[in-house]
Amino acid sequence: MSSVHAGAARSAARPASTAALAVGSVGVVYGDIGTSPLYALREGLHAATHGGAAQRGDVIGIVSLLLWLLILIATFKYVVLILRADNRGEGGTLSLLALGQKVMGQRHWLLILGVVGTALFFGDAIITPAISVLSAVEGVTLIVPAFDPYVVPVTIGILICLFAAQRRGTEGISRLFGPIMLAWFALMAAMGLIHIFDDPTIFRAFSPVPGVQYLFTHGASALVVLGSVFLAITGAEALYADMGHFGRQPIRLAWIFVVFPSLALSYLGQGAMVLSDPSTASNPFFLMAPTWTLPGLVAFATVATIIASQAVITGAFSVARQAVQLGLLPRMEIHHTSETQHGQIYIPRMNAILLVCVVVLVLAFGSSANLATAYGIAVTGEMLVTTILAFVVFRYVWKWSMPLTLAILVPLGVVEIALFAANMTKFLEGGYMPLAVAAMLVMVMLTWVRGNRIVQVKSRAGSIPLNTLIGSVAGSQNVRHVKGTAMFLTAEPIVAPPALLHNLKHNQVLHAHNYIVTVATSNAPHVPAADMVVTENLNDTFTRVFITFGYMDDPNVPRALRMAGKLGVKFEIMTTSFFINRRSFKLAEHSQMPGWQTRLYLAMTKTASNAPAYYHLPPNRVIELGQQIGI
Repeated sequence: MSSVHAGAARSAARPASTAALAVGSVGVVYGDIGTSPLYALREGLHAATHGGAAQRGDVIGIVSLLLWLLILIATFKYVVLILRADNRGEGGTLSLLALGQKVMGQRHWLLILGVVGTALFFGDAIITPAISVLSAVEGVTLIVPAFDPYVVPVTIGILICLFAAQRRGTEGISRLFGPIMLAWFALMAAMGLIHIFDDPTIFRAFSPVPGVQYLFTHGASALVVLGSVFLAITGAEALYADMGHFGRQPIRLAWIFVVFPSLALSYLGQGAMVLSDPSTASNPFFLMAPTWTLPGLVAFATVATIIASQAVITGAFSVARQAVQLGLLPRMEIHHTSETQHGQIYIPRMNAILLVCVVVLVLAFGSSANLATAYGIAVTGEMLVTTILAFVVFRYVWKWSMPLTLAILVPLGVVEIALFAANMTKFLEGGYMPLAVAAMLVMVMLTWVRGNRIVQVKSRAGSIPLNTLIGSVAGSQNVRHVKGTAMFLTAEPIVAPPALLHNLKHNQVLHAHNYIVTVATSNAPHVPAADMVVTENLNDTFTRVFITFGYMDDPNVPRALRMAGKLGVKFEIMTTSFFINRRSFKLAEHSQMPGWQTRLYLAMTKTASNAPAYYHLPPNRVIELGQQIGI
């Protein structure tokens, strides 16, 4: 094929691939925000009227708030600004943290912000599936009121099936979910268009003035309404967290051409219908449809809300892997589910934890209306953290001027502080729950970070410099030299690995070729193959090897070593022994952490997946030598 034809083929293939990813993102990334019309306007009107008749000014003001939240937060903040702040293709709070650390170093306050934002995202990730599926299943009661006792059991059954399907991976799920959600957005747009001229005065909601007037004329009660209409942008944070699964461009195209127009038409249509018939405020979304279509619409909404849960589940997998790679959580088993999209992964343990938490929430709250009181605090908190971290990135990474950075982010911060304050009014009604979950996760992550630092210091105590050891064994008559290759994995490349010391002490054996292998994680999501391995020859027997993985890379040590063949790292997998230092921990007499925190750390060490599996070492070539550390 000539270069001209090859180039034409690539240019023709690229749009098709982008279009396919855009459709997939509609099914995965936008499921959550795409089902908000089911309850956002309903909850806003209920908060404004307390079950009474909806006033015209209230309806237009609330629809205006809905539209402008979509414009300011979802469109301007996330689609226009934050999606630009990718860390080599990956998004999420921890990507912003990594970008900030590149220019500001390991600042403690920066780490705390990243940990808090991550914890709040997980708090949101357990609420979204619960409220989404509950709200859809509750729609059946509009047709069959006697179905009410079965809402919770059916919801739990659907959630179990949803989480069981995660092992198929994002690619397989998006192929199914993408076309379904395209049809869902088309249906919402069509329903909105049908009713949008019921009362054309609804077009006044395109102006921010009615929304601002509502907030300033209704005093403290406006905060409650603001906390309800905020439901329209729950899921906006998934646009950024899921970027590694689909890419920036497909997510933007899907928002501009499909998602935002459909959401705007739906809210305008619902508002116009309520203006013409205030009685429809009780459930405006479903009442837009003719009575004879309700069974089909409820069934479709149920499917759409099941899909809606996918956005945060997928995001939770991405964020969990980043947290593991950055040393915020213990190692977990990670499955890669796509040969073309590296960011598409499945984490069995995280999947199980999310399922248990979601089922507990459904049983505890029992309805989407009750869950709506708990919804929002975690999301607004996470959005605020994102804005603060974005300030660091815009000002110090992108080198924006201080006036420009403040001019863009301060108004967004003010809006998000108002949203957070509005949602805090629901604290005693259930809003405490996501904050409690987030606080627990913050405690877990900071305990893991602190415990690892203590262990690192204690491991260095009494250690022998590697160069000293090499010199002492060079002419020793007590050490027997044998054929073969030994790989010693260690976190401290300057000192002799404990496994090497144990092997020399107990077996008096030294292999012909010894590699001291240190695995590190970069702030970048991916490390090019050419930069992944660095070697340093110490003598004819010892070589120091540094392997650096991106925090989104699969930490496959044998594969990295094979790639390093050009650097002189020659080994045959079946004649190589991998020596691992297996640490066991016990309570020290004088611990540097409080007793409860030490016990928590010890419990977490037992949950970490074993190093050979995590680093993809061949099980029949691994030798583990023990070391006990008091902490």
